[in-house]
Amino acid sequence: AAPAAAAPAPAAAAPAPAPAAPKPAAAPVVEGVEVTSPMSGTMYRAAAPGEPPFVKEGDRVKKGQTVCIIEAMKLMNEIEAEVAGTVVKACVENGQSVAPGQPLFIIKP
Repeated sequence: AAPAAAAPAPAAAAPAPAPAAPKPAAAPVVEGVEVTSPMSGTMYRAAAPGEPPFVKEGDRVKKGQTVCIIEAMKLMNEIEAEVAGTVVKACVENGQSVAPGQPLFIIKP
């Protein structure tokens, strides 16, 4: 009876790798220039609650245009687009904490 009990154990371990396979497909590569956070803080997509966002996906932006604000130590820091182009992806949700170097938006020149 002991060998029969041991046999199902390897069978149970075999399905474990299967959930890992879909991961690469879940991360589509978005081409463009990343606008990254220069500091740690809280990212806001609008100037104030209830205001329209500075930019949204699909918007055309000019170099130097404000794309969001990062609040750090009660100071509001405007983050500007580094290139002119179209916003193809917003990488961070409104009110989310960000770290230096973290992508905020992707702009396709």
